[in-house]
Amino acid sequence: MGCFLISHRLTNAPGFRRRAEALTGGAAGFNIAYSIVSLLLLAWIIRAYQLAPALVMWTQEPWMRWVPPIAMAPACQLLTIGMTSPNPFSIGPGSKGFDPAAPGILRLTRHPILWGLSLWAGAHMVPNGDVAAWMIFAPLLALALLGPKLLDAKRRRTRPDWSALAAATNRPRWVMLAEIGWWKPLLGLAFYAFLIVSHEPVIGASPLP
Repeated sequence: MGCFLISHRLTNAPGFRRRAEALTGGAAGFNIAYSIVSLLLLAWIIRAYQLAPALVMWTQEPWMRWVPPIAMAPACQLLTIGMTSPNPFSIGPGSKGFDPAAPGILRLTRHPILWGLSLWAGAHMVPNGDVAAWMIFAPLLALALLGPKLLDAKRRRTRPDWSALAAATNRPRWVMLAEIGWWKPLLGLAFYAFLIVSHEPVIGASPLP
């Protein structure tokens, strides 16, 4: 987890980012390389969790198993729509193509991916009352909850147009669904189904109650 968090922090260091992009052929190459590194680190974390001793803090109750599958439905929508929507405010695919007149999911939150990660981490802390699980989910939850405030402060410093762009994400929110379209929510449902099906083969435990 320490390596995962450090790798994330390094991507936000301008000096390291410039050198890494130069070595990987630009921003696109860097994003591909970092994605590969992140997947390898996640695989390491999962394997370490599977091998960790069971130090139980509380006994799992039947109702607790309902929390992750319920919370992951909106989490998958936030993550999927966030990853497919231009965003000048937060992590994601970048600001290219962002239309202030139709910000879509950004009318709900400027940080959909971070809030999706918050739901994921927080929901999984409920049924997993063991120390190893909390060593994974608690730091990620803290990082995801602190992220919006930190990113807003950073964007205010680095983007002179931040206030004008942020004003576009305010109400009315009732037009959000029309701006998002139909294929992004469907992709979110497909992602949710994929997680349900792949959870037990990859993690070793069924996600269903």
